[in-house]
Amino acid sequence: MNPFELLAEYFSYPFVCYALIVGVVTSLCASLFGVTLVLKRMSFIGDGLSHVAFGALAIASVLNLTQNLLIVLPVTVICAVLLLRVGQNTKIKGDAAIAMLSVGALAFGYLLLNIFSGSANLSGDVCSTLFGSASVLTLGRNQVVLCAVLSLAVLVVFVLCYNRLFAVTFDEDFARAGGVNTAAYNMLIAVIIAVVIVLAMNLVGSLLISALVIFPAISAMRLFGSFRAVTVCSAVISVFCAASGFVISMLAATPVGATIVAVNCVVFALCSVAGKIRRS
Repeated sequence: MNPFELLAEYFSYPFVCYALIVGVVTSLCASLFGVTLVLKRMSFIGDGLSHVAFGALAIASVLNLTQNLLIVLPVTVICAVLLLRVGQNTKIKGDAAIAMLSVGALAFGYLLLNIFSGSANLSGDVCSTLFGSASVLTLGRNQVVLCAVLSLAVLVVFVLCYNRLFAVTFDEDFARAGGVNTAAYNMLIAVIIAVVIVLAMNLVGSLLISALVIFPAISAMRLFGSFRAVTVCSAVISVFCAASGFVISMLAATPVGATIVAVNCVVFALCSVAGKIRRS
């Protein structure tokens, strides 16, 4: 069977189409706000919140909750708000607060799974949660609808708040002087990134989520210099990497999350070379 026939057979199953939809819309949302995070030097917050999401997922697993989103999403959003507040504390700087919270959440999550989990394959479950698993192929229709609704809300917020996000990204003092509530918009950015991270956990796992936020943005920055061009290019790169990584993982029987991140790495290398050629 040639690759095209194999793909046609795969996509004849609804759950494969559901997984592709979730992967594309999640990657798109991550890339849009990833540009802002990279420019504001807050990209490490994605890695910190992904570890928090792992800890929350461990709690949901211990409580045997079928709808783990009911715990994971609120806990991750609350921690995003706390990170922003603590990061403004002169005694604990932002990077130190992120490091403390991420390592603490990862450790407590693993401890909870070791002490209370009744799974016979604990190491496999932890590895799947950290690096992604085939669970993205088991998403039901309701989960896909919820993911699509949350992603649409993120896109609407980005479009409606584009000008203010642009101002807050490049010059908070000037934006504040112009009447923009910079604290509120920073809070909005943190909350939305928390939502995107929770949505992406099934796709790439908690350790690889930050790649969806960072790689498309820095790849686009190698090619363009304006905020709008970088944002559009980042979105295109992210969708392309998510879709192509998903297809490659099916054809090569490789993990979905790791394959998508690997494609992002290759695209970044190509964009770096193209950027140097263009400048020369």
